[in-house]
Amino acid sequence: MNTTNLPTNYRALVVAPDKSGQYQMAVKSLPISNLPRHEVIIEVKFSGLNYKDALSASGHKGITRNFPHTPGIDAAGVVINKTGKFNPGDEVIVTGYDLGMNTAGGLSEYISVPEEWVVNKPAGLSLQESMIIGTSGFTAASAVAEFMEHGVKSGADKVLITGATGAVGSMAVAMLAQSGYQVLASSGKPEASEWLRQLGAEEVIDRQAVDDHSGRGLLPGRWTAALDTVGGNTLSTVLLSTRDRGIVACCGMIASNKLDVPVFPFILRAIRLVGIASAETPRQRRIYLWNLIAEKLKPKNFHTLATTISLEDTPEYLSKMLEGKIQGKILVKI
Repeated sequence: MNTTNLPTNYRALVVAPDKSGQYQMAVKSLPISNLPRHEVIIEVKFSGLNYKDALSASGHKGITRNFPHTPGIDAAGVVINKTGKFNPGDEVIVTGYDLGMNTAGGLSEYISVPEEWVVNKPAGLSLQESMIIGTSGFTAASAVAEFMEHGVKSGADKVLITGATGAVGSMAVAMLAQSGYQVLASSGKPEASEWLRQLGAEEVIDRQAVDDHSGRGLLPGRWTAALDTVGGNTLSTVLLSTRDRGIVACCGMIASNKLDVPVFPFILRAIRLVGIASAETPRQRRIYLWNLIAEKLKPKNFHTLATTISLEDTPEYLSKMLEGKIQGKILVKI
C-alpha cells in the first residue's frame, strides 16, 4: 500500500474494551500504517450510523470479532490512489460487505478496501446525499426494486412499511411516495405521525394494528406489497393481511428473529416473501440500484430525514441508537 500522498496520522472512532471488559468509544489519532492493506485508499467525506455500527461499538462478537476496531458500514469519499478500476479524485461509495464489521470502517478520515467493494457515485447524487441514503436507503431501494419488478403498480397499489420511523423504514416511505405509491406507515411512535406524513405517507397506523393474535389462518387483504423491518408476529400479520399475488420484503428483526406463520398466504393467495440482504448485493446489481436511486427514487425532501453530526459526536449517537432513541438517519460529516 503506497502511503506517499497520505498524512502520517488520521482520526478514527476506536472501540476497545477497558480493564473491566466494558467497551468504550473514543476518537483517536492513528498512524496511517494502521490502515488495512487493500487496493483502494479513500479519503472519507461522509459516513452514516446504522444499527450494525451500534452493535459493533457495544462489543457484539456476532458483528465484530476483534478489537480495537473502527465501526462504520457506510463511507463516501474520494479515491487517493490509482487502481485498475479507479483514478485519484474519483468520488465513490462503499456500503456493506465486511466494511465496519471486521474491516476498519467508515467512521474514519481514511479507509482502505478491496476494489470490488467500491462503486462510482452516480452523477445524480452528491457524496452527502449518498450517505443520507447509505445502507439503510440502499436496503429500502432494494425492496422497492423488488416491488417494481413484481409488478406492483404505482398510483394504484397500497404499500405498507413497518417500523416506519427507523432509518430503513423512513427512507422506504419517502422513496415509495416519490415513485407515486400509496404508502401506509406503521409506527409505535404517535408523536412521529406528522413527520411520516411529511415524508409521503398517506396514512399512519399504530404498530398494534399489524400485531394480530387471533390465530386465524388468513386476514382480510389490506395491501399489495409490504416492507417489514420488525420481524416476529408483525411479519406474520403482514403476510396474513397481504392481498392476492402480493409481495412482502423482509429486512429486519427488531421484535424477533422468529417467524411463525400458516402456509395459507402462500398456497391460497400466492404471496411472495422476499429476503433483503443488501450487504452482499453483487456489484452489478449494486451499481444498478445506486443509479435507480439517483434517477428515480431520490426523494425531493429526503434531507429532512437526516441529522448531521461530527465524528466526535458518534459515541453519543451510537449509544442513543442502542436505546432506540434515534429517528431517521444520522449523517456523519468527517
